Amino acid sequence: MKKSLWLFHFGGASCNNCDIEILACLNPRFDVERFGMLLVGSPRHADVILVNGSINKKGKERLVEVYHQAAKPCLVVAIGACGCTGGIFAEGDTFAGPVDNIIPVDAYIPGCPPKPEAILAGLAKLVEAKFGKKKIPSPDHTKKIDENEIVENEIVTNEKVTLKK
Repeated sequence: MKKSLWLFHFGGASCNNCDIEILACLNPRFDVERFGMLLVGSPRHADVILVNGSINKKGKERLVEVYHQAAKPCLVVAIGACGCTGGIFAEGDTFAGPVDNIIPVDAYIPGCPPKPEAILAGLAKLVEAKFGKKKIPSPDHTKKIDENEIVENEIVTNEKVTLKK
């Protein structure tokens, strides 16, 4: 992929805290669009599918359908405790399983909910791991990055981001 990543947000059955944090990435404070990432309304245009919330039995069919509609190669990121493991909803009767039991997942961003900084760090690490891009832009709006400077993990977070190899 030699272009900006376009993101599709799939919200499973959740409490909506992760939805709020994902949408916070779009506001001027975190501004995911400065990294070239854009939230799109159709999985057919997406390079990355962001999945949050536990997946229930009805949502499982829709998630599989969305995954098959996405152009390949498509990366999948499980966001939040519910997206990664099912969280507090994992013991429920309608729980269909964690996202990685339904579709292949490339990265996990845990947290309840994960902070926007963690989401940005996870996406940056995923891009670096998958496409070998060396430069990770800084989230600090006041810091100017030289074109030849390589920035190593300027995105500060206390959340753990796991990449699947």
